[in-house]
Amino acid sequence: MGYDYSPNEEAGNTAWDVWGGVGALTATSVAALPASSEAADAPRRLAAPLWVGALLLILSFLVIYPLLMLVFGALSDSNPVVDGFGNFKPSVKHFIDVLGNENVHLAFFNALAACGGGTVLAVVIGLAFSWIVVRTNTPAKRFIAGASMIPLFVPPLVAGVAWGILGSPKTGLLNIVLKWLDIDFRFNFYSMSGLIVVFGIYYAPYVYMFTASALRNMDPSLEEAAEIAGVGPVRTLFTVTFPLVAPAIISGMLLSFIVMLGIYGIPAVLGAPANISVLTTYIFKLTNWSPPLYSTAAAVAIILMVVTGALVLLQQRVLAGRSFITVAGKAFRPRALDLGPWRWLTLVLALLYLVIVVVLPTLALIVAAFRRFLFIPDAASLFDMRHYSLVHFESIFDNPLTMRSIWNTMEVGLVTAVLGGPLAFAIGYTVHRGSVPGRRVIDLVATLPVAIPGLVIGVAYLWAWIGLPGGLYGTIWILALAFIARFMPDTMKALSTSFLQIHRELEEAAWICGKGRLETIRSIVLPLARPGTIAAMTLLFILAIRELGSSLFLYTSETTVMAVLLLDYYEGGNIGKTAAFSLVQTVLLAVLIGVASWLSSGGTNSSVGRSG
Repeated sequence: MGYDYSPNEEAGNTAWDVWGGVGALTATSVAALPASSEAADAPRRLAAPLWVGALLLILSFLVIYPLLMLVFGALSDSNPVVDGFGNFKPSVKHFIDVLGNENVHLAFFNALAACGGGTVLAVVIGLAFSWIVVRTNTPAKRFIAGASMIPLFVPPLVAGVAWGILGSPKTGLLNIVLKWLDIDFRFNFYSMSGLIVVFGIYYAPYVYMFTASALRNMDPSLEEAAEIAGVGPVRTLFTVTFPLVAPAIISGMLLSFIVMLGIYGIPAVLGAPANISVLTTYIFKLTNWSPPLYSTAAAVAIILMVVTGALVLLQQRVLAGRSFITVAGKAFRPRALDLGPWRWLTLVLALLYLVIVVVLPTLALIVAAFRRFLFIPDAASLFDMRHYSLVHFESIFDNPLTMRSIWNTMEVGLVTAVLGGPLAFAIGYTVHRGSVPGRRVIDLVATLPVAIPGLVIGVAYLWAWIGLPGGLYGTIWILALAFIARFMPDTMKALSTSFLQIHRELEEAAWICGKGRLETIRSIVLPLARPGTIAAMTLLFILAIRELGSSLFLYTSETTVMAVLLLDYYEGGNIGKTAAFSLVQTVLLAVLIGVASWLSSGGTNSSVGRSG
């Protein structure tokens, strides 16, 4: 979630006020500063390690302890929390069984095939969109840029359900239309190709975010030199432009693959009917057997985490090499390539993508939600209003679990944002603005969950809290804590830009005026970083609402959230109820995103207005 927000004007006004106070200092008071600062250094030196220790303790509680318990669980048949560590006898039996299990091998290779194919498609779509938006004169580029980010806010389970309704081989709406048009072709999204297509079109925005930024910052004189040398625009694109942004392409590609690898909703809906098992669905199956095979699930989860972690390390190495992207020292503006009449083709392609990822799935959900029965004999039946009613909506709202799940979802999202936002602010400020020893360790632990899929977080928290006294398991709080840990890297990333925009001179000026660290944060940093803070908390709220993987192992009948209830409706076989509840969740998310955007823009305007 980005903002065209520059704090320069506001920062300048704040700096003027603070430096006005500095100018009032007399020569005597300046001469006395070393003595007073020396007296104040003692508590400040003590506060720094206490602050770092407190943050590390919180992060250990959120991240390290659950992961250690996951490892203990994979190495034993008993839960140390329940049975005590005295009976803990480590064994690699579960890892040996898992590594020798053909079902695990099949799930692993299916995951590689689905995520690998989806990543290739995501790179093609994301790179094409970034080039269209940044480097061409295609009309309505702002609209295209906004539309290309919409899939990020669609819950994976909702996307899977919608494309199941569209592309079912027998009853899919697309196939009914094709039959009506007498076209001898049928879609089948209950297949590996269906998984690849849905993964690719919904996770292309990750590639877009990386490559659009790189294309925007690349010196256009390199392309102009190729043009002067007689190289055509297409050849320049593939021999100059794309090679120069290769690190960004590879980074976006790896991130897309990592995210896909940890997704449960899409493979659960589109893969299960075709018996296509991936690692995430296999882990969930292990916990659903009777008796549940939690230790084996923990072993598979650790393998998935190791694979994801290796890919994250690879991504970081690629990012570290971004310095070889050529950026000139002089000011420049990205060159917009004049496509001539072809610009209308790129606009049509962008609109076609919007239709595929937004319009078609929404129409499919509307048809399935309002029709009494999904059986559609012919295309004309689609427009027969006698087949439509509110029966599915009445049914889901007659279920007391529906309103309870909506309330639980709002509650856990609010708790996650209220607790996770300030924690991310504290960690982000310590990492980006502080110089205390240990801040690198804090940064490492806080960003560790980027390598941990949501399903693995759920298994880890299950092992960590199921038998611990205090009653945390089975409450909203354990869901909120899991979501905070799961999305801490995303929240910090959203906050980092705000911290980097604020010049250190503002804080130094406040300290010279006698303001303490907390007062400086309250009066200087927080007002300037408020738009980014609101955006980060909003992002955390939205991510918590749509999260399924971490919830699967931590909910109870009293703490069921919307994502879990939607999965229950789907597994119950009632597509009408599933579609109706998917629409409810989608509308709720759209309203929340709209309100959040309005609040964020309003917050920015009011902040700038105060400084003016």
